[in-house]
Amino acid sequence: MVYSWEELSQQIEAEVNKHDFSGKPAELYDPIGYTMTLGGKRIRPTLCLLAAQLFSGDLQKAMNLALAVEVFHNFTLVHDDIMDEAPIRRGKPAVHAKWNRDVAILSGDVMFVQAYQLLAKGNPEKLSQMLTVFNQTAIEVCEGQQFDMNFETQTGVQVSDYIEMIRLKTAVLLACSLQLGAFEAGASEKDAQLIYEFGEKIGIAFQIQDDFLDCYAKQEDFGKRVGGDIISNKKTFLMLTALEKSDKEQIEKIKSLMSTGTTDEQKVAGVLEVYNELNISEVTKTAMQAYFEEAMLALDKIEATSEFKQPLVELAEMLMMRKK
Repeated sequence: MVYSWEELSQQIEAEVNKHDFSGKPAELYDPIGYTMTLGGKRIRPTLCLLAAQLFSGDLQKAMNLALAVEVFHNFTLVHDDIMDEAPIRRGKPAVHAKWNRDVAILSGDVMFVQAYQLLAKGNPEKLSQMLTVFNQTAIEVCEGQQFDMNFETQTGVQVSDYIEMIRLKTAVLLACSLQLGAFEAGASEKDAQLIYEFGEKIGIAFQIQDDFLDCYAKQEDFGKRVGGDIISNKKTFLMLTALEKSDKEQIEKIKSLMSTGTTDEQKVAGVLEVYNELNISEVTKTAMQAYFEEAMLALDKIEATSEFKQPLVELAEMLMMRKK
């Protein structure tokens, strides 16, 4: 039987909900259970199971690896919320807001260790390879986060710099999730590398899509304020592309909007006007499609039947067509 990505996502949700994250002292462990049951798309663990399925692996054995990447991902969100001083996560109070900053840091640290505990339950013959990719991914995610923070004050950031940042901050964890599932199932080194490339390219396209939706999503679909990245002066794919393509007058207009006391509505409208003059919407869609096609090319090279590849294709297409 070949499971759809929706079916595997439901299996992961059930596994998360029945997993025991409790412990003593409660102040340390309660935030972990709280974080893990806030929901979310469960994209990363689903990719892990899809890769295991692709190579005819045992999905139950791969479940611990799927949980490992989901615990690690949520650990990064707990610490991201502290750094961003974000009070809300998935419509609920962030851990540092519900408890306090110190509790959030410490609980996040435990989640990081728990991810390794789950990872250690993987195929013992492949554990060295799993640890290598997981450790490298953990470092790269931190590198990506630091680059992202640097960009807030750094001048001269190029589109290529931004692509590398989102590769590190977002894409490598999707790629790692897939490769862990492939390792568990005994995939060849060639196929394990190809599934990594698939995840990496999809991850970059996924983040560019996020940037696009922030400017062009319908408010009723998006779930948060459209134009938030513009209001916060965030260096996104769209903004950096616009700055690279703008003439002197357009650059001055953008800089003026970013620095003067215009209202949020005026700021968003003014920047979008420049984007429209430069056809940034289409440029962004073209970039997303290019990375998507690179991902599909990598998937196509993998030694597996189209029937087992189809759930991965459908999940990738969903990520590219989503409205929020």
